[in-house]
Amino acid sequence: MRGKIITISSGKGGVGKTTTTANLGLGLAALGYRVICIDADIGLRNLDVILGLENRIVYDIVNVIEGRTTLRRALVRDKRFPEHLRLLPAAQTRNKEAISEEDMERVAYEAAEMADFVLIDSPAGIEHGFRYAVRPADRVLIVTNPEVSAVRDADRVIGLLEAYGRAEPSLIVNRIKPELVRRNEMLDPASIVDLLAIDLIGIVPEDRSVLSASNRGQPVVLDKRSSAGQAYRNISRRLVGEKVPFMDLRGPSFLQRLFGGA
Repeated sequence: MRGKIITISSGKGGVGKTTTTANLGLGLAALGYRVICIDADIGLRNLDVILGLENRIVYDIVNVIEGRTTLRRALVRDKRFPEHLRLLPAAQTRNKEAISEEDMERVAYEAAEMADFVLIDSPAGIEHGFRYAVRPADRVLIVTNPEVSAVRDADRVIGLLEAYGRAEPSLIVNRIKPELVRRNEMLDPASIVDLLAIDLIGIVPEDRSVLSASNRGQPVVLDKRSSAGQAYRNISRRLVGEKVPFMDLRGPSFLQRLFGGA
């Protein structure tokens, strides 16, 4: 059986989509699953930097599509999990038109023959890059911030997935600040779930260590002291079918409303 293909999307840029892809890739690898991360953001690759693999790139996804190399040769192994985590980088000097929906589907399916999970980091927006990123997906994770504009864009993405007949999405709410939720200065996750009407798979709290960890190429999922890292580890476990309670972020509106504080 081929592995599961999961596209991480958002609509709006800057909500943490690439950071989420990197952390879930490492989180699944740490659980012992074989993972291939595909950076589909042609011309604007960043997944390699967050994973700390930027100095090891020789080939990219466009080289594979054009037949200049094989997928296996283009994959960059992560030294932390050499048998479990590999990256297919995006091309820096090409644009998104260099890849068709059929190209991405073919590469993703080939990658899924080598891995338990293929994670596709979708470009921001809802144009061509979004369409080819979601084409092969068995599942789509929508990342949003608790901001009205980000939630609106997430809703647009959900509508497009329904119109295209793509896999049903699940929601990750990123950068939650419980103290602002308590003061009604930030949308709470329960309200976002109500608005978007899709299943919730994760809540990631605001955590200053996320940025510094990403800049070091050591995603926060590897930090046992980080609350965001714990959230990403929990999401990784949910992706493999485990029943993991949501973290208690000490905000009354979400956990008490939906889970009775569980």
